[in-house]
Amino acid sequence: MKLASIRFIAADIKQMVAFYEMILGRKAEWLAPVFAELVGPGATLAIGASETVALWKEGSGEPGANRTAYLEIQVEDVDAEFERLKDKVQLVHDLKTMPWGNKTFQFRDPEGNAVSIYMPETEAAKKRFATR
Repeated sequence: MKLASIRFIAADIKQMVAFYEMILGRKAEWLAPVFAELVGPGATLAIGASETVALWKEGSGEPGANRTAYLEIQVEDVDAEFERLKDKVQLVHDLKTMPWGNKTFQFRDPEGNAVSIYMPETEAAKKRFATR
């Protein structure tokens, strides 16, 4: 089994796609007017317009409603990413080192989803991510 992608349902798909193009530094591939993917090493971020929910079951998804999941993006230099993004995003918290060894900052995307950008900082964290 392979974890292949994370999908957000967006009320404003154009705004969400543009936001994640800015965050990830890559262009989205629009597979349909209501669906785009940002493909990267290891995983894909898929963004579907809210009308795509009805393809599964009406009412089974709502843009920005989940307040328990975090999209985590690993980078080489979290300090540089913080400087690049801090004035462009709605910060939840500034840079800090978490108890499990990742240095991170967190913000919300235009529809309220939580995003963490991090890098392994401690030796234990670096070792843990060396084979991922």
